Amino acid sequence: MAINSKTELPEDRLNFEALKSHHKSKAIASISKQQNPFDLLRILYEGAVSGAAAGVVVEAALYPIDTIKTRLQAVRGGGQIILKGLYSGLAGNLVGVLPASAIFIGVYEPAKRKLLDSFPENLSALAHLTAGAIGGAASSIVRVPTEVVKQRIQTGQFSSAPDAVRLIVAKEGFRGLYAGYGSFLLRDLPFDAIQFCLYEQLRMGYKLAAKRDLKDSENAMIGAFAGAITGAITTPLDVIKTRLMVQGSAKQYEGILHCVKTIAREEGASTLFKGIGPRVLWIGIGGSIFFGVLERTKKLVAAKQPID
Repeated sequence: MAINSKTELPEDRLNFEALKSHHKSKAIASISKQQNPFDLLRILYEGAVSGAAAGVVVEAALYPIDTIKTRLQAVRGGGQIILKGLYSGLAGNLVGVLPASAIFIGVYEPAKRKLLDSFPENLSALAHLTAGAIGGAASSIVRVPTEVVKQRIQTGQFSSAPDAVRLIVAKEGFRGLYAGYGSFLLRDLPFDAIQFCLYEQLRMGYKLAAKRDLKDSENAMIGAFAGAITGAITTPLDVIKTRLMVQGSAKQYEGILHCVKTIAREEGASTLFKGIGPRVLWIGIGGSIFFGVLERTKKLVAAKQPID
């Protein structure tokens, strides 16, 4: 029996409706994927507030361990470390940590979202690595002077942050506040990239396995693991950075390579792993607190934002 081209069979109607529904859902998905410019500003704001809170809490809680680690790394040969004044320089350090952490997460979160949208799903680890490095580079403008001042106070060179800034600039010029900048980037860009990539990838895998959102304690546990592993791997880079930052105008080391060669020749290669215990402890516990506070604060800040 011939069928007129205009005759509509029931299955044709069903196919047409399914096709129409498919195109409609595709269009909606396409529209929803196009981010409102204000979305990135919102993500930046939420990240900055969360990062500032997490950074300050970690620094205040674990500053003594950081001081011990710095003194272990700075002392040469068989010198003894001093266990007095473990909170020296905390107040001044918090003044720098707050904006530095805000910048880091404020840049990391939108960069991560954009990269995840741009990269194929199987390259999500690369997106997290890249976003971590970008966040680290952006925040280094504040983090480096903060770190220089903190470590000079921790090693007893100055008694307060204002004195440290004034005397460093007077003796070494403004560049003195950025002593060891290259070694800082050499340590922190890989550190930030690896730590955040490990954290994000482990968190994604855990969520898939659990088939639910993670609890604060689970985020903290993953953060501790990611921090401890990354801290151990990057300890030699941290030793180099510490030596270059605390040397001041004495200039015992001419640069990164000279520092490595001098340490290996005069003190042995094992010196490059000095302070690994306190560093792993500090960053492991720090990662737990940081990521736990970060995820909780992100939820609290997001809940206060008006829904479009």
